[in-house]
Amino acid sequence: MTRGRDTSLSGAKKSAVLCMALGTEVSARIMQALGPTDMERVSREIASTDRVQPEVVDQVLHEYRDVVRAVEQIAMGGIEIARDILEQALGPNKARSVLERIQTQITETGLTRLKKAPPEVLFTVLRGEHPQTIALILAHLDARQAAGLIEAMDPVMAGDVLYRVGRMEKVSPEMLQLVEAGLGAETDLSLSQELTQTGGPAAVAKVLNFTPSSLEKTLLDVVAGRNGDLAAQIKNLMFTFEDLTLLDNKAMQRLLRDVDSKELAMALKAASEGVKTKVMSNMSERAAESLREEIEFMGPVRVRDVEATHMRIIETLRKLEEAGELIIAGRAADDDFIS
Repeated sequence: MTRGRDTSLSGAKKSAVLCMALGTEVSARIMQALGPTDMERVSREIASTDRVQPEVVDQVLHEYRDVVRAVEQIAMGGIEIARDILEQALGPNKARSVLERIQTQITETGLTRLKKAPPEVLFTVLRGEHPQTIALILAHLDARQAAGLIEAMDPVMAGDVLYRVGRMEKVSPEMLQLVEAGLGAETDLSLSQELTQTGGPAAVAKVLNFTPSSLEKTLLDVVAGRNGDLAAQIKNLMFTFEDLTLLDNKAMQRLLRDVDSKELAMALKAASEGVKTKVMSNMSERAAESLREEIEFMGPVRVRDVEATHMRIIETLRKLEEAGELIIAGRAADDDFIS
C-alpha cells in the first residue's frame, strides 16, 4: 500500500523534522553545511515545534532516504534509475525539481569554491582585482551571494562592477583561462569548453533585488552615470516590494500562505497605503484586523530590518513564480528575470 505524503510541509519544516529525528550531533553537522538564511529558517522551525507526529517523521525520513538513494544512483551513472525512484517516491513534478538540483550539485564545474564562500571571504580574495575580473566572478555567483559581495565593496567600485556585469553577454574559454591564471588555486576555477551566458541587465536586477533600497539607488546612479539606457533596463527588470500591487488576488493569496504574520507586519510597517490595501483585501476581516493591531503595537523599527523582510518576501514570491504557483500580472516581458 502506498503511503500518502503531506505535501504541505515546507523545505525548512522537513529539514527541521529531519534534524530533530537524527539528534543534536548529526544535526549540528547538517547546520554547518547550510547558509546563514537557511540555517536561521531551519532553526526557527525547530524552536517553534514542540512535537512532531510519528507519521510525519516517518514521511520525512522516507523522503530523505529516497533522495539519498537517487544521489547514489546518479553518482554511479544511473540517471534514469534515479529518475524512476524519485518519480515513484515524490511524483513527476517534485521529482523533476529534485533531480535537477542533484544533477547541478554533481556536475557543477567552475567557481566551485567561490560559490560556497561567505561574502566577506570573497571580498578578501577579490580585493585588488580589476573590476572586469570581479564582474566575471560575480556574474557566476548566486544572486544573494553576489549581493553580499556588492555590499562589502565601496559603492563606486560596486557600481562599476555591476555596470560591467550588465554589459556582459557571453564569455569565452580564453577569458576564463585568463581569470584562472590570475587568481590561481584560490578559487578552484575550472574552465568552460564553450561560451557561457552570464551577465546582462537581468543578472544585475537579480542582484539588486537582494540589496537594501538605499544602496540600490546609489548603485543605479553609478550605472546611470556610465550608461543611462542600461540603468533604465535594469530598473525595469527589478521587482520591488511596492510592486506587490501588480499581483492579482489569487497570486497575492498564494503568497500570503507562505509569509509569516510577524514578517508581514514588519514589512508593512513602512509600506505604502496601496500595498497595505492590496495585502489586507486578500485576508479575512479577522486576520486583517489582527495584522493592523500588530503593526500598530510594534513600535519603532529599524529601517534595515524592514528592508530585510521586504527582500525575504520578494524572494518567496520569486520562488513561487519559478515553481509556476503564481503569475505576476503585467510582467510577461520580464520572464527571463522573474523565473
